[in-house]
Amino acid sequence: MKATLRTVRLTLAEPLRISRSTMAARDAVWLTVEHEGLTGHGEAVTSVYYGLNTTVLERQLYEAGLALGRFGDPESALRDRPAGDRPPAVTAAVEAALLDLCGKRSALPVHRLLDAKSARTAPTTPGGRGAPSARTARTIGIVPAERAAAQARSLADSGFTVIKVKAGAPDPEDDLARIRAIASAAPRARLLLDPNGAWTSAQALQLLTRYAELGVEAVEQPLAPGNPEALARLAQRSPLPLIADEDAVTYEDVRRLAGRVHGVNVKLAKCGGPYAALRIAELIEGSGTELMLGCLTASTLGLAPAVHLADRARWADLDGHLLLAADPWTGIGGADGVVRASDLPGLGVRERRVGREDAA
Repeated sequence: MKATLRTVRLTLAEPLRISRSTMAARDAVWLTVEHEGLTGHGEAVTSVYYGLNTTVLERQLYEAGLALGRFGDPESALRDRPAGDRPPAVTAAVEAALLDLCGKRSALPVHRLLDAKSARTAPTTPGGRGAPSARTARTIGIVPAERAAAQARSLADSGFTVIKVKAGAPDPEDDLARIRAIASAAPRARLLLDPNGAWTSAQALQLLTRYAELGVEAVEQPLAPGNPEALARLAQRSPLPLIADEDAVTYEDVRRLAGRVHGVNVKLAKCGGPYAALRIAELIEGSGTELMLGCLTASTLGLAPAVHLADRARWADLDGHLLLAADPWTGIGGADGVVRASDLPGLGVRERRVGREDAA
């Protein structure tokens, strides 16, 4: 097998402000694995929070590409892939590329390959299971209430029924005003709230009650990460479902919180790929903790593996590609509020444009 890398810049349609930072762009590194005339693709994106810059990703993916050369075919590489000490985002990108290639070689979409891996958690429908789809949340950042209302109105008109609102402004009343404006502009939308760990426990108890009165459905990671016990205690007293995100990175993190919080936000880039996500889904099944599938801001290529799992989750937050000024890949939709995997072989995505390339 031969691996190549390509690095491109992903620019957001507008800067996204959350409680701890504002992001206007990030780099994506694409891994392409070729074998016997077919190619598979995966993507990893830079993240300040996870300590992943472009240099780190390029080096790690270069080394991962070299390691794939010792396998005779992508099926054996996917079966015996060693994660080593690579960042989970790199492992996820390698796994995505191999799944894409294996799917093309077997003429099966990735969701069928994942079903075969985990039949116990695969949803069933009469007459067979169709390609996964889900209504995705669409994120509104920390912006003035008037701007948030206009965005919410536009999203509702486009078909979105779930809106995720970032919180954690210096003045909590600004966040409350934003939610009121959004609820008024899109009264039928389900509202999720994400402070990204900006609140103290005392603040959270007060604010969660107020957000419950405003009709918010659930809140992600209200407390600063690093003290999951505090998050679990807060969940016991919360009038709203609490979803762990930054405190639910690894399988062991989720094991400690299973049954103690209402949900966990699983992102393939932080847990290590689709198979790791399936393990987590199996772990929490029946525990009272439900699955949210989330993402980083990335292209359709980066989102596609999670979309092939989308119907396993109570909440889907798979809008990272929709935040871009120009998505260089296509194939999962989402502009109407619904992301859809296809029944095409592999990930079912195709590239719209290219960037620079280096042989691995």
